[in-house]
Amino acid sequence: MSEVPTLGFIGLGVMGSGMCRNAVTKHGAPVHVFDMVPAAVADQVASGAVAAASVAEVAQAARVIFLSLPGGKQVAAVAAEIAEHAKPGTVVVDLSTTAVAEARAVAASLRERGLEFADAPVARTRQAAIDGTLSIMVGASEDLFARIAPLLGYMGSDVTLCGEVGCGQVVKLVNNTLLFEQVAAIAEMMVVAERAGVAPETLIQAVGLGSGNSFALQTHARKAMAPRDFPAKAFPSPYALKDLGYTIELAEQMGVEPRLPRLVSEYYQAAIDAGIGEKYFPAIIEVIDRK
Repeated sequence: MSEVPTLGFIGLGVMGSGMCRNAVTKHGAPVHVFDMVPAAVADQVASGAVAAASVAEVAQAARVIFLSLPGGKQVAAVAAEIAEHAKPGTVVVDLSTTAVAEARAVAASLRERGLEFADAPVARTRQAAIDGTLSIMVGASEDLFARIAPLLGYMGSDVTLCGEVGCGQVVKLVNNTLLFEQVAAIAEMMVVAERAGVAPETLIQAVGLGSGNSFALQTHARKAMAPRDFPAKAFPSPYALKDLGYTIELAEQMGVEPRLPRLVSEYYQAAIDAGIGEKYFPAIIEVIDRK
């Protein structure tokens, strides 16, 4: 993009708010923002964003529009509204996590209206979204990736082209599923070790020096499971179940039986059934420890 494009940002929730603020403060042109929660819009306006009254208003004003929404249905609905109002050549970049088929369907529908699309789901924490140090996995053509990569660099320290449209979601779902599986395995073993006389902090330290070490151990186990600190509005079990469902669907489409994702899903569903589903998802250790 030879000229600095006007940006749009729709969806200013837990992750979207941090990503949007980085775009607002680092970009050299206006960023038009919209969310169903007026306070979320006002918060971005205080940082320099331009408030929009609707999705349509963002679509009319912006040439590159970022989405950060709960799931595929919301992305499809918002993308359809954007298509009704955006100028040809407008680029929609979806930072949400959706099913692979949903991302490809949205891309096809936008292409028919002369719009371009990239799926660019993000990984890492809410703090990483605030700090602009997310990992962003992109599905797009090489040409489109070259044009949007500098903009994604406002939000992420690692921006990777994973393949054509939908491939960003493939990598994101694999990433999340591996994490959910590891957290469940650690939760089981942490309860086993504690009941056998090993303190959680000692377990993390010792295993961290061996081949069982992992990001999940050093982050989720150390910061959440050991102190039993599971804040709300971080990443609750229903979100984990949603992503696992997408992975199970993808695996079946690819001819692979997703046994581990199905098994791990039982823990996150159990957390919801136990009334702790809105806690940060490593809270599944509390389900295991109640038995």
